[in-house]
Amino acid sequence: MPRKKENEENLLSVFTDFIAHKKIDRTTLVSVLEDSFRSAIAKIYGSDENFKVIVNPDKGDFEIYRNRTVVEDDDVIDENAEISLSEARKIDDDYEVGEDVSEKINFSDFGRRAILNLRQAMSSKLLELEHSNLYSKYADKIGTIVSAEVYQIWKREVLLVDDEGNELHLPKSEQIPNDFFRKGEPTRAIVLKVENLNNNPKIILSRTSPDFLRRLLEQEVPEIGDGLITVCKIARIPGERAKIAVESYNERIDPVGACVGVRGSRIHGIVRELRNENIDVINYTTNTKLFITRALSPAKLTSIQLDEENLKAEVFLDTDQVSLAIGKNGHNIKLASMLTGYTIDVFREVDDENTEEDVELKEFRDEIDGWVIDAIEALGYTTAKSVLEAPRQMLIEKADLEEDTVDEVLRILRAEFENDNSSAPANEPQAEPVVEAQPEVEEAKQEKEPEENKDEEK
Repeated sequence: MPRKKENEENLLSVFTDFIAHKKIDRTTLVSVLEDSFRSAIAKIYGSDENFKVIVNPDKGDFEIYRNRTVVEDDDVIDENAEISLSEARKIDDDYEVGEDVSEKINFSDFGRRAILNLRQAMSSKLLELEHSNLYSKYADKIGTIVSAEVYQIWKREVLLVDDEGNELHLPKSEQIPNDFFRKGEPTRAIVLKVENLNNNPKIILSRTSPDFLRRLLEQEVPEIGDGLITVCKIARIPGERAKIAVESYNERIDPVGACVGVRGSRIHGIVRELRNENIDVINYTTNTKLFITRALSPAKLTSIQLDEENLKAEVFLDTDQVSLAIGKNGHNIKLASMLTGYTIDVFREVDDENTEEDVELKEFRDEIDGWVIDAIEALGYTTAKSVLEAPRQMLIEKADLEEDTVDEVLRILRAEFENDNSSAPANEPQAEPVVEAQPEVEEAKQEKEPEENKDEEK
């Protein structure tokens, strides 16, 4: 008797704990409880087809009935589906052969093992339900911003938890290079994708996706949320620089000014969120030449030639505009290429009868180490004259070279022109290839933008 009472208490505990579980609607709760009971009954009797389970979560109780057919005492083959006439008449004297007997079952009579099976079945159903709800919830949020608390920081990813305690993953590859996290601090990111391997959902977040910048703009600029301004294209080198092309459907609204805000009030909040990522906002246009010209801002082009079939553009600039077009570490031209979808070749225009011929930097590999040349070319300086015109201190700092090394490079390059008195034919304009940028983004280096190359804000 004490053992039976203990089983009843254990069963009641399993049932009430499940009912009290957070955020399960009544219909789903009843369905899961019925399935759990049936699963446990099937393990005991081999089948649950002739059982009826009635669950009442409001009252916190349940009832189980087994239906069996009355047969002659010697004709019982399946005790789960059939009951002998003598046994049936112990329940009610009026039963006859062929009638159905509905008998109430006390689940606690099956012992602790049956209750344990029921607990396991409920836990399994509950876990399956949680995973299904979690997947559905975040699958609908793909492309939207969520805020979560930093829970654990690892080398390859950061683990966050939302308000309901669900785990969200922010991989290293989806973090802005300058991101720094502290345990317990709130962090915003966009839901990039939801993986569901073996019914085990994994939510992947991103702070480097262009859509993250797009959603931030929608939050900060009411005109975008209202549909008066459209963000047409976005190109990003996360943590370094971004270019945004916007268009207005209302002639009275300046899309660039609306996005930037008074004295940059709107854009500054986004810049801080993106770890001081500089943002250029330009007007979108379907005129390809004009769009490329705007994308290469703040550089001023002298002319541009398009190959629309191969999506290539050749842009020509004065010497003093080349560095602006290329930008620090080539960021400006890379972003312009990403934004427009064109491969951009930059050419320096030369129209000086006394200008000497330039020499590509790679021609000096016999005198200058290859790794030194590669470091200088990475800054966008691919010819001897462009290096000689570049500030010495900048070459030391940006190319990460020793002073003696830079001085030796400059000496070798100067000697080339001192020994070569040849010059371009008089009055013949020339164009010198400088650099090429393709739409694909490359790995960005973690260096701050110099003041003279800061974002264009209108």
